[in-house]
Amino acid sequence: MATTPAHDQAAASAYGRTRLAAAAGFFTQGFVFITLTTRLPEVQDHWHYSDATLSVLLLMMVLLAGLGSVLAETACRRVDSAVLLRTGLVGIAVAVPVFALAPDRGVLTGSMAVYGVALGAVDATTNMQAVALEHLYDRPILPSFHGSWTLGGFLGSALALAMGHLPVAAIGVVAVLPLAVAFAPFLRRPEEPAQEPATAPAVHVPWRPIVLVGLAMVLFYMVDTAAFTWGPQYLDDVFPTPAALVALAVFPYLLASGIVRLAGDRLVARYGEVPVLRTGTVVACLGLAVTVFAPVWPVAVLGFLVIGGGVAVVAPLSFSAAARIAGEDEPDPLLRHARVDAVIGRFNQFNYVGSLLGAVMTGLVGAGNLRLGFAVPMVLVLGILPLARAFAPAR
Repeated sequence: MATTPAHDQAAASAYGRTRLAAAAGFFTQGFVFITLTTRLPEVQDHWHYSDATLSVLLLMMVLLAGLGSVLAETACRRVDSAVLLRTGLVGIAVAVPVFALAPDRGVLTGSMAVYGVALGAVDATTNMQAVALEHLYDRPILPSFHGSWTLGGFLGSALALAMGHLPVAAIGVVAVLPLAVAFAPFLRRPEEPAQEPATAPAVHVPWRPIVLVGLAMVLFYMVDTAAFTWGPQYLDDVFPTPAALVALAVFPYLLASGIVRLAGDRLVARYGEVPVLRTGTVVACLGLAVTVFAPVWPVAVLGFLVIGGGVAVVAPLSFSAAARIAGEDEPDPLLRHARVDAVIGRFNQFNYVGSLLGAVMTGLVGAGNLRLGFAVPMVLVLGILPLARAFAPAR
């Protein structure tokens, strides 16, 4: 049956609302995450945690985030990703004030555990929503979604610095945002009936090309985590940087990353995935070299700015490519949606592998000299160059 202009306009309006809702989910995730991590030094001082103890707690949170992503992947076979996303946002809204107001270490640890699982679920389901919307729009829109995450993180870090004179308990107010966004009109799975499970054909997922894309995302998150986790420490240890300015490692990185991601949709549409990735990889390597060999801290800050712009679109293009590969040759929209949801939930594990590598390798290699620690991602990021061809859509 032919569609009418009124029907097309209504569909476009509905897509616009769900796109805004998904962007709000990304924004909320980045806002809350960076707000909390920026205040971790104060949490460490308040509870008298050693660096080793805090590292173990953060490791626990990352591993539980991976578990949350796996649970989302498993549940999405029966439950809509919109429902899972709402559940994850409510979990964050509960965990944050408990974390801020924890009366003892046990409650604090429990809140970090709940937050980790909820974070993983939100991380997986926001990307499920984004790749489904990109399929509907039939053009690149993943970079701008990840740009919303970066914008949220940038504003979260600014808020954390502005609230620096307040006790840690004050950050509990950020729980209002995920609670509000949980009621946004997220994209629902198509309701058309699919084949009965008993007669549905076996689903074959081409994991080899998906793994190649995933390896590129591992390398991105290795760089990303190194910048977030060790950037401020790098400025503090290697240079006589004023204490109030060590956060400048994160600010320019987020700023450049956000700008490039928001422009990434048009860049990819005009030049294609492979040239954009390869150019960005070379830029990121040069930025890391500037940071590693910087004679003074302002030059190192410039290096972090260049790094952020260089690697900005790797993660969104990775999710986009994985979804495209997973959904190829599947004409049934319901089956395609469910299949892509499951693949994205599992694909999200590459995120946490890269995060662990970035945090651990940079710290271990740079234990005596963080310049050496940042030399590791400077070299390994070049691995994205040969992997970029896996991102090319079939013609």
